[in-house]
Amino acid sequence: MQLRVLTLNVWNTEGDPGRLPAINREVRRLDPDVISFQEVVQTTEVRMLDTLLDGLNMQRTHQADMQSEAPPFSERYGGSAVASRWPHRAVEVLDLRVPGAVDVPWATLAVVVQVPNEGEFLFIGATAAWRLSAEAARERQAVAITDLDARHRCDLPTVIAGDFNANPDTASIRYLTGRQSLGGRSVLYHDAWAIAGEGPGYTWTVENPKASAVVDQIVKQPANRSRFDYVFVGSWDAHPKAHARVLDARLAFDQPIDGIWASDHFGVVVDLEIGRDDL
Repeated sequence: MQLRVLTLNVWNTEGDPGRLPAINREVRRLDPDVISFQEVVQTTEVRMLDTLLDGLNMQRTHQADMQSEAPPFSERYGGSAVASRWPHRAVEVLDLRVPGAVDVPWATLAVVVQVPNEGEFLFIGATAAWRLSAEAARERQAVAITDLDARHRCDLPTVIAGDFNANPDTASIRYLTGRQSLGGRSVLYHDAWAIAGEGPGYTWTVENPKASAVVDQIVKQPANRSRFDYVFVGSWDAHPKAHARVLDARLAFDQPIDGIWASDHFGVVVDLEIGRDDL
């Protein structure tokens, strides 16, 4: 069956207050089956996830639902959230505050989604250290995410979606896509954009006016264009009796909605054909 995946960094509470309703309208139009959101502020006072998914009949889990206490800075910079059209059960929240990234409030979430007539797959809403110089931390986080998958993976291929703050040629992404090992470890996940996307697929770029000010602040290079946001799917090696074929990959939220830019990141929408091969 076909499965549509959406990932978007929603940029905490920055920007125009009309952004969240605009994102909600576009999510309704895109009609995804599973969603990974990053930087979602969800406190007793601010309920971003409620607005993002208003009127959508989707089960949702925020990292705050699973953590015993909120990490520092989460009330300002938010956390990770996932949503699914079908029932899911949350299986683990992974704290990514590793050496070199102790200021990261975003956790990685793993939920098992029940796909009608096909079975279950593990959906991981992921993120990684944001500092440009923190690739060593992102390497450790990437290995931790693949260990998370190994602990909970199902028969259907795992889907990992999120903001990895790393370009495709970095060690963390090369590790995830099987192009290099880390610490004697190797894995293979398919990068959906590399299979079915057109063009460079930049998701954090000066073409987005909401990103340009941040680029000027922390990159200080006027032509910065980066592909930071990904959808990865598990390979045959880990799922020999199932498949998740990438049919299409495209940018989302890369144009203003009713005059409003949704975020400082563009999103990614991926269509998969997923199923078991032993039925």
